[in-house]
Amino acid sequence: MGDDSEWMKLPIDQKCEHKLWKARLNGYEEALKLFQKIDDEKSPEWSKYLGLIKKFVTDSNAVAQLKGLEAALAYVENAHIAGKTTGEVASGVVNKVFNQPKARAKELGLDICLMYIEIEKGEAVQEELLKGLDNKNPKIIVACIETLRKALSEFGSKIISLKPIIKVLPKLFESREKAVRDEAKLLAVEIYRWIRDALRPPLQNINSVQLKELEEEWVKVSSAAPKQTRFLRSQQELKAKFEQQQAAGGDADGGGDDEEEAVPQVDAYELLEAVEILSKLPKDFYEKIEAKKWQERKEALEAVEVLVKNPKLESGDYADLVKVLKKVIGKDTNVMLVALAAKCLAGLASGLRKKFGQYAGHVVPTILEKFKEKKPQVVQALQEAIDAIFLTTTLQNISEDVLAVMDNKNPTIKQQTSLFIARSFRHCTPSTLPKSLLKPFCAALLKHINDSAPEVRDAGFEALGTALKVAGEKAVNPFLADVDKLKLDRIKECAEKVELVYGKKTGVAAEKKESKPVTGKVPGLSGTGGDKETKDAASKPGPLKKAPAVKSGVPPKKGKPAAAAGMGGTGAKGKKGPETKEIFESELSIEVCEEKAAAVLPASCIQQLDSGNWKERLACMEEFQKAVELMERSEMPCQALVRMLAKKPGWKETNFQVMQMKLHIVALIAQKGNFSKTSAQVVLDGLVDKVGDVKCGSNAKEAMTAIAEACQLPWTAEQVVAMAFSQKNPKNQSETLSWLSNAIKEFGFSGLNVKAFISNVKTALAATNPAVRTSAITLLGVMYLYVGPPLRMFFEDEKPALLSQIDAEFEKMQGQTAPAPTRGISRHSAGGGDDGEEEEQEDVGNDVVDLLPRTDISDKITAELVSKIGDKTWKVRKEGLDEVTSIINDAKFIQPNIGELPAALKSRLNDSNKILVQQTLSILQQLATAMGPNIKQHVKNLGIPVITVLGDSKNNVRAAALATVNAWAEQTGMKEWLEGEDLSEELKKENPFLRQELLGWLAEKLPTLRSVPSDLLLCVPHLYSCLEDRNGDVRKKAQDALPFFMMHLGFEKMAKATSKLKPTSKDQVLAMLEKAKVNMPAKPAPAKQSSRVVGGAASAKFQPASVLAEDLGSNTMESKPDPKKAKVGGASSKAKGVQGKKVLSKPNLKEDDDKSGPIFIIVPNGKEQRMKDEKGLKVLKWNFTTPRDEYIEQLKTQMSSCVAKWLQDEMFHADFQHHNKALAVMIEHLESEKDGVISCLDLILKWLTLRFFDTNTSVLMKALEYLKLLFSLLSQEEYHLTENEASSFIPYLILKVGEPKDVIRKDVRAILNRMCLIYPASKMFTFVMEGTKSKNSKQRAECLEELGCLVESYGMNVCQPTPGKALKEMATHIGDRDNTVRNAALNTIVTVYNVHGDQVFKLIGNLSEKDMSMLEERIKRSAKRPSAAPVRQAEEKPQRTQNISANASMLRKGPAEDMSSKLNQNRNMSSHSETTHAVPREFQLDLDEIENDNSTVRCEMPALVQHKLDDIFEPVLIPEPKIRAVSPHFDDMHSNTASTINFVISQVASGDINTSVQALAQIDEVLRQEDKAEAMSGHIDQFLIATFMQLRLIYNTHMADEKLDKDEIVKLYSCIIGSMISLFQIESLAREASTGVLKDLMHGLITLMLDSRVEDLEEGEQVIRSVNLLVVKVLEKSDQTNILSALLVLLQDSLLATASSPKFSELVMKCLWRMVRLLPETINSINLDRILLDIHIFMKVFPKEKLKQCKSEFPIRTLKTLLHTLCKLKGPKILDHLTMIDNKNESELEAHLCRVMKHSMDQTGNKADKDTEKGASRIEEKASKAKVNDILAEIFKKIGSKENTKEGLAELYEYKKKYSDADIEPFLKNSSQFFQSYVERGLRLIETEREGKGRIAASTGISPQMEGTCVPASTHTVSSSIGNTNGEEVGPSVYLERLKILRQRCGLDNAKQEDRPPLTSLLSKPALPTVASSTDMLHSKLSQLRESREQYQHLDLDSNQTHSSGIGTTLASPSSAAANIDDLKKRLERIKSSRK
Repeated sequence: MGDDSEWMKLPIDQKCEHKLWKARLNGYEEALKLFQKIDDEKSPEWSKYLGLIKKFVTDSNAVAQLKGLEAALAYVENAHIAGKTTGEVASGVVNKVFNQPKARAKELGLDICLMYIEIEKGEAVQEELLKGLDNKNPKIIVACIETLRKALSEFGSKIISLKPIIKVLPKLFESREKAVRDEAKLLAVEIYRWIRDALRPPLQNINSVQLKELEEEWVKVSSAAPKQTRFLRSQQELKAKFEQQQAAGGDADGGGDDEEEAVPQVDAYELLEAVEILSKLPKDFYEKIEAKKWQERKEALEAVEVLVKNPKLESGDYADLVKVLKKVIGKDTNVMLVALAAKCLAGLASGLRKKFGQYAGHVVPTILEKFKEKKPQVVQALQEAIDAIFLTTTLQNISEDVLAVMDNKNPTIKQQTSLFIARSFRHCTPSTLPKSLLKPFCAALLKHINDSAPEVRDAGFEALGTALKVAGEKAVNPFLADVDKLKLDRIKECAEKVELVYGKKTGVAAEKKESKPVTGKVPGLSGTGGDKETKDAASKPGPLKKAPAVKSGVPPKKGKPAAAAGMGGTGAKGKKGPETKEIFESELSIEVCEEKAAAVLPASCIQQLDSGNWKERLACMEEFQKAVELMERSEMPCQALVRMLAKKPGWKETNFQVMQMKLHIVALIAQKGNFSKTSAQVVLDGLVDKVGDVKCGSNAKEAMTAIAEACQLPWTAEQVVAMAFSQKNPKNQSETLSWLSNAIKEFGFSGLNVKAFISNVKTALAATNPAVRTSAITLLGVMYLYVGPPLRMFFEDEKPALLSQIDAEFEKMQGQTAPAPTRGISRHSAGGGDDGEEEEQEDVGNDVVDLLPRTDISDKITAELVSKIGDKTWKVRKEGLDEVTSIINDAKFIQPNIGELPAALKSRLNDSNKILVQQTLSILQQLATAMGPNIKQHVKNLGIPVITVLGDSKNNVRAAALATVNAWAEQTGMKEWLEGEDLSEELKKENPFLRQELLGWLAEKLPTLRSVPSDLLLCVPHLYSCLEDRNGDVRKKAQDALPFFMMHLGFEKMAKATSKLKPTSKDQVLAMLEKAKVNMPAKPAPAKQSSRVVGGAASAKFQPASVLAEDLGSNTMESKPDPKKAKVGGASSKAKGVQGKKVLSKPNLKEDDDKSGPIFIIVPNGKEQRMKDEKGLKVLKWNFTTPRDEYIEQLKTQMSSCVAKWLQDEMFHADFQHHNKALAVMIEHLESEKDGVISCLDLILKWLTLRFFDTNTSVLMKALEYLKLLFSLLSQEEYHLTENEASSFIPYLILKVGEPKDVIRKDVRAILNRMCLIYPASKMFTFVMEGTKSKNSKQRAECLEELGCLVESYGMNVCQPTPGKALKEMATHIGDRDNTVRNAALNTIVTVYNVHGDQVFKLIGNLSEKDMSMLEERIKRSAKRPSAAPVRQAEEKPQRTQNISANASMLRKGPAEDMSSKLNQNRNMSSHSETTHAVPREFQLDLDEIENDNSTVRCEMPALVQHKLDDIFEPVLIPEPKIRAVSPHFDDMHSNTASTINFVISQVASGDINTSVQALAQIDEVLRQEDKAEAMSGHIDQFLIATFMQLRLIYNTHMADEKLDKDEIVKLYSCIIGSMISLFQIESLAREASTGVLKDLMHGLITLMLDSRVEDLEEGEQVIRSVNLLVVKVLEKSDQTNILSALLVLLQDSLLATASSPKFSELVMKCLWRMVRLLPETINSINLDRILLDIHIFMKVFPKEKLKQCKSEFPIRTLKTLLHTLCKLKGPKILDHLTMIDNKNESELEAHLCRVMKHSMDQTGNKADKDTEKGASRIEEKASKAKVNDILAEIFKKIGSKENTKEGLAELYEYKKKYSDADIEPFLKNSSQFFQSYVERGLRLIETEREGKGRIAASTGISPQMEGTCVPASTHTVSSSIGNTNGEEVGPSVYLERLKILRQRCGLDNAKQEDRPPLTSLLSKPALPTVASSTDMLHSKLSQLRESREQYQHLDLDSNQTHSSGIGTTLASPSSAAANIDDLKKRLERIKSSRK
C-alpha cells in the first residue's frame, strides 16, 4: 500500500488519469461529487476535465468505468462546455460501453446519449449511433437501436431526424441476429407512432412476414397524437406548459398547436431515397420506341413503367424521355400504348414532384387534346397523368394551355378539361387562385355551362362550383354577373358538395382534410404531400398573397370589407353588390308597352306622341317629362316608356326642340328607373344618330352617359362605338369617340374591352375626315392614361406621320395621372370602389399585353431549324440562331407555343463558342419581350439554364446573362424563379462567379417582393456556405443578401438552418445573422404603383379605401406595423373632376389631414444604405449630361420610403407649378424638420439637380432660394456634406453659374460661398475647376472668378491637386477666345499673385509671350503689394467673413484657422447674442492699412484693443534661444526640417495603414530624443489633428472593413497611442495643444475607449488600458486652461447630442473630476477668466432646471464640485475673474459663486464648511476636526501609494500652506523614520521648486497672477484685452510691454530655455477663444499639409519665400522672424507717433 498514499495526494483530475485503476476509481468518485457541487455552469473548473471525459467513459476497468460513466453523466448535465465533447464521448459510449455485459453500464451509456440530446447535441449523437449500426458486434447494434428508439419516444420526431433512421431500417430487418430484428421492429413501431402511413413506402420491400407482423403491431398503436415528453434546454417554456397540462388532469386541451405541427410534419416522399433511372433505361429504348411494331414500342414503355414506379426519382435531364412519351400520347394510334405512356408520365411526375415542373408545359396540351379518346382506361390513365403533372407545377403556369383547349369543338375534350380544372381548383387556396386567374377560367367555363352537351355543362358547373368554394363568393361573383338564377343555384349546389384538399378554413372549426388523398385518381402518395408548399401556406396564415390575411377565425370572404370599413370607408359594399346587379328584362311587345305606359302617363300625352303638329308633340314631351320626374323608381316601366319615345316619328323627329326634350327624357328615365340593357338597345341607335347633331348632340351625349351609368360603361361603350362605325356619318363618329374619351375619364377604365375599341380606333385613324382622326387620337391619349406604354404596341405598324401624332398625344399625357372616377361607382358605394375595383384596375395594363395580337411561330420552328441550331459546325449553328432572331423580329409578339425551340436554345447556352452563347442570350431576351408574361412557363427549362451561365468566366457573357435574367424576371415576376429546388441547386454549385452574380441578383430582387415561396428556404444552407466561401467577393455578396433572405424567412428559420453547420461555422454564421437582423429591411409596402408608371398611379386613385384596407391586411401578417405602409393610400383620392358630388368629399377632407404629417420620414440608416447601393453599383450612379427617365424613376423609388406621398406626387408632377408648390412646402418645413431634411439630404439635392435641367425660371429661382436657406441651416447644424452628396450635386449647380440671367448667377455664387462652410474649400476647388472646362463662356468666366475668390479667402492651400497644376490650368484661359474669360483668368491670377507674390510665375510655368505680357501688364496695373491683399478681400467680399464686426477691414485670418474661426464666429454669435462685437479667434494686425490710414484716427482706436496681437508674433515662437548661437546655415536647415515634419505629419492621417504606421514611428523617434523633440514645437496641433483623424478613420472605416486583418488595426492603434504618450511626456510640447484640438482629441480617445468592437479584438483590452494611461497623461501634462476648457465644451456637446451615449458623458465627467483633483497644484497656472467664461456658457445652455432633468445627477454634481473647489482655492478673489462675461449680473454663475462664497470657510480655515441649506451659524468644532482628519488621511494614503506619491506630497504642501496651523504630527508618528524623512524632504523640494518658478515667472513678467506687474492698467481689466466693461481705454504702453516680453523671448534675454512658460500662457491669452470643433480646422490644415508635401517634393523653391508668404501658411524661418520683429517695432513706433 506504499504507493497508495502517493496517489491519494494528487488532485482529482490527475487521479482520473492515473495508471492504477483504484486511483482512477477514487478520482471518478471525487469528480462525481465535485460535478454535483459546482453551481455555476460556466465555472472554470469544468474546462480542466474537457479532455478527460472520453477516458471516463472508455475506462478499461469495468468497475472504474461504471463510476466514470456516472461522473460523465453529471458532467454532461451540468457543464456548459460539455457540448464540445459530444462526438468523442458518444463514439466512446457506442464502441466501449454498449458492448459491456453489465446492464447498468448500458443504461448509463444510454442516459449520457439522451443527455447530450437534451443539451442540443442531437445531431452529433444521432450520427454516432447510426455509425454504431454498422458495427460487427450485434450487442452494440441492439443498444444503438434501443437508444434511438428511446430518444425518439422522448424527444419526438422534430428533434430526432427520421430520414437517416428510416434509410437504414430495411437493412436492420435483414440482419441475421434475431435480437437486432426485434429491436428494429420496436423502432419501426415507435416511428410509426410519429409519422403514421408515411412509413409504409420505405418499408414496402422488406420481408412479407415481417411486414405483416409490423402491420399487426401498427394497428395496436393508439390513434392519439404522440407528444414530446422530454425537452431540450432551449424548450423550457414548452416543458412548463406540458407539465401544467399534466397537472391539470392529463390531456386537457391536447395542446392543439403542437399536435397540428407534429402530425403532418413528415412527408413520406421526403423519407425516401431518390432513385436514378435514366441510366437504367434499356440501351435501345429510343430506337424501340420509334419502332414500327407496336409490341416493340410496348416493351420499351413497359421498361419505363417499371422504372417510374419508384416513388422518388433522382433529378436529371428527362427532356428526351418526356418528349418521346409526349409523342406516343399525341401521335400513337394504339390506344393501349397511349394509356401506358400516360401512366409513365404520371409516374415520372409523382416521382420527380416539383422537378418535373419544367416539362409540364410541353405535355399538358397534348394530354388535354388526347381526351378525345372515349375508352375509359385511356381516359383514366390520362386523368391520372394530368393530375400528377398538375401537382408538379402551378395553375398559373399551365393556364394558357388549358384555356387554349377550352374552345375545342370536341365535347369530350371540353368535359374532361373542365373536370381537370375542377380537380385542380381543389388543390388551390384563395392565394393560389387570384382574380387574374379566375377571370379567364370563369369566362371559359361560362361558355361551357351554356354548351349544348349536358356532360360539358355538368363539368362546367362542377368547376365553377369548386372555384366558388375555394375563392369565395366575393371573388367569383363578379364573373357570374350574367348567369341566370337557375344556373347560379346549380353552381352553388355544386360548391356545397365539393371537398377541398386543404380543408377550407372557415368560421367554423377548420375541417382538416389535408391528408385526404385527391379523389381517388391520384396515387395516395402524392395526395398527402403533393403540394407541400401550398399546404403549409394553408395551414398557417403566413405571408400569403392578400386574401388570407385574415386570422383563421374569420372566413376570408369578410376579410377585406371588414378592413375597409375599419378605415372609415363607411362599410364600402363590394362593387358588384346587389345594387349594381344588372337588371334583366325580356323584350316586351309593343302592345304590352302601350298598356304599361298608359298606366303611368296621361292619356293626352300618349295620343299626341305622333301628332302632326310639332307644338302638340312638344307639349306632349313636357307632360311626359313631368310624369317621369314624379314617378317612383319601383313603378317606372322603363322599357315601355322608351319604346313610346321611339314610336313614330321616334328618332326621325324633325323638330329640334322636341328632339332635345326627347333625349333629355331618355337620360331622366335612365337615371331614375331600373334601366336595363334591353331598354338601352331600344334607344342607343337613335342616340348615336343624334350625337353629331349640332343642336341635339349634347343632349344625346347626356343620355348616353346616363345609360352608361345604368348599364355600365363597358357594355354601353361597346354598343355605341359599334353603331357609330356601322354608319357613314363622320360627325357622329368623331363625336362618339370624344364622348367616349370623357366617359372613360368619368367612369374609369375598369372592365373595358380594349381589343374591341382598338379595332374601331384603327378604322377611325384611317378615316378620311380629319375630325374623326383627331378624336381617335384624343381617345388614345385618354386610354394611355390608364393603360400606359403597352398601348403603343398596337399601333406600331401605322404610317410614321400618324404614329408621330399618336406619340405626341402620349407625350402630353406622360406623367399625368388618371382622374378618379366620378360616376359609375359613386352611385353604388359610399366609400369609393372596393377591392374588386382595384384588382381590375390593376389588371388593365396586363390585359393590354394579353390583348396584343400574338403570332403563333411554332410552325416556323421546323425540325430542320432545330437541327441547324444543334449542328457540329459553329457557322451552321450561328445561321440557325440568326434565323430564330429574324423569326422573332418579324412576329413582334408571339404565342407561348414555340415547339422544340427551348431545348435547342438550352443546349446552345453551354456552347463552347462564347459568341454563340451571347447570341443565344440576346435571343432569349428578345423572346421575353415578344412572349410577354407567358414566358413564365419556360422559366424552368430555359430561365434556370440562363442562371447557370452566370457562372461563366468571361465578364461580358455574365453581364449578358444577367441582363437576360432581368428581362425575364420583369415579365414573369420572381415567384416562378424561387419555386422549386432549381435555384438552390444553382447556388449549390461551387462556382464563385455564379455564386456572386446569383446572390447579387437575389439581393436586388428580394427586397422588392412582398412574399416568396417557401422554397427559398432551400437556398439558405448554400447561402451559409457562401458566407464562408474562399472567394472574398462571394462572401461579401452573401453578406449583402443575408438581410433580404431574413426579411422573408424570419430570423428564427434562418437561425434554425444553422444547426446543420459545423460548430465553428455555426458561431460565425449566427454572428452574421445577428448583424443582419439589425439591417433587416421592412417588407415593401403593398403599393402596387411601381408596376406601371401611369396605369399604376391611376389604380391608386381608384380605391381610396381599398389600398388602406389592404395595408391593414398586410399589417396583420407582419408582426410589426410598418410606418411606411400606412402612408400609402393616404393621398390617393384626389377627386379632381368632382363637382356637386357629395360622395367624394370625405376623401377630400382626408387629403388635407394627410398633409399635416412630417414631409420627410426618417429611415434609420437609409442614407448609408443608399450610398452603399450606389457604391456597389446596385443603382445607377448620379452622373449624366441630361437626366434620363431611369434616373428620375430611380430617384422616385428611393424617395418613396422617406418622402410623404403627396409631396412626392407634387415633386414628380409633369407641371412646373407643382414643383413650385413642392419647393414652397419644403421651405416651410425646413426649420421644423431639420433631422428629416438631413436624413434625406442626398435625395433632396438630387431632386434639385433635376430642377436645374428645367427650362422654367420661376422653379429655378425658387430652388435656389431653397438652397440658400438649406445651406445656412446645414452650416448652423455644423453638418458636413458627404462625398456622395457633393459629387451628385455640385457639378450641376456649377452648370447654372453660366446662366444668362444675372440674378441666377448671383444666387448660384452666393450658394457656392455658403457651401464652403459645409464642404472643404479645397474639394470645392476641384469641382469649380471642372466647370472652367465648359463650352459656355459665361460659365468659364464665372468659375475662374470663383477660383480667385477661393484662393483669396482660403489661401493657396485650396488649389488642387497642387497649386502648380491649378495655376497652369487657370493660365491656359488667358488665351481664351472670349474677352470676359480672358479678363477673369487674368484677375484670378492677379489675386493669387497678391496672396502669393512672385512665386506665381514659377508655378505658372511657360506662357506664350503675348499672354505673359498681358499678365505682367495686369499685375503692374493692380499695383498691390502682397501684404495688402487682405484689406481688399475684406472690403469686396464681406459675405466671406461672416459676422465680423466693423473692424473687418483690418483683419486677416490665419488660413490654418479659417474654417473653424468662421464657424466659431457664428457660434459665438448664437451662444450669446447680447455681445456687441464677436471677437474672432486669431487675427493679425494689418499694419499697412493702419499706416496709410491717418484720416480716421480717433474712431479706429478702440478697435485696436480687440486684436490679439499674439498671433503676429506666432512665428517667433519657433526658434529656440538655445540654438541662437548655432551656425548661420541653420536657417535653411530649419525650414527644411519644418517641411519634412509637415510632410511626415500629413502621412499620419493616410488611409493606408502602413504609411500611417511608418509616419507615426518616425515622429515617435523624434519625440523620444530629447535634443530633437524641440523640432516638433509648433507642429503639435497639426500632429494631433492628423492623429485623431486617423482614429476617426479607424473607427468609421477600418473597423467596419471585414477584409482588413484586425491585427493591423491593433498595430496602428498602438503606434498612435505610443507616439501620443511620448508627446505628452514632454510637458513643453504637450502645452502647445490648443483647446479645440484637445477637445477633439479627448472625444476621439473616449470614443475609442467605449468602442465595443475594440474589446472584441485579441489585444483589445491592452489597447484600452493604454488609452486610459494616455488620457491621464493628457489631463496632467497639457495646458490646464485649455484642457479644462476643452472638457467643459465636450461635456456640453455630449449632453446636448441626443446620439451620444450616457457612458460618454460619464467618462468626460470622470476626466473633469480628475482635473478637479489636480486643481490645488495647477490653480495658479490656470487662466480662470477663461474657465469661468466656459462655465458661464455651459450654465447658459444648461440652466439648473435643465440639468436637474438629466437622467443622471452627475452633470450637476460635477459642475458644483468644480465651482466649489475653485472657490475654496481662490477665495473671494474669484469674483474678480468674471471679466470676460459680458453682463455678469444676468449670469447664473455669479449668483452661484456668491452663494458658495457666503457658505464657504473663511480663508484662514477656522470655520468649517457651513451647512449651505440652513446657513447655520456654526458647527461643532469636532465635526470640522473630523473632516480635517479625513482630508489628511486621504493625503497620506496617496503619499503611501506608489502611483500617487507626488500628487500626495503636492496636496500636503498646499494643505500646509493653506492651514498653517494644521497638525500633521499624529499622521507621521505612526510611520517609519524613513517615511517621515521622505515626506519632509518632499515638502522641501516642492517649496524650492515653487518659489523658484515664481521668481522666474516674475522676471519674464508672464505669470498670469502677476500680470499686474507688467501691465500698468487698472487691475480690474487686466485679464481682459477684449476691452473693459468700464469703458476705460488701454494705452499703447501695454503693447510696448508685450514687445519687451517678446524681445526677451527671442533670445535677447537670458531666461533659461526650460523655464519658458507654456506657449498658451504667453500673454495669458486673455481674449476669449471659443472652442470650435477642430474638425473645421482640419480641412485647411490638411490642405496645408498637402502643400507642405509639395514643398517637400520641390525643394528647389526658395524656402524662405515659401514660408514667410503673406498668408502665413507654415512656420516662418528664424531670420525672417527676427527681421519681422524689428520691422514691427518700427511700425509700432510709427503708429504711436501718428496717434499722438
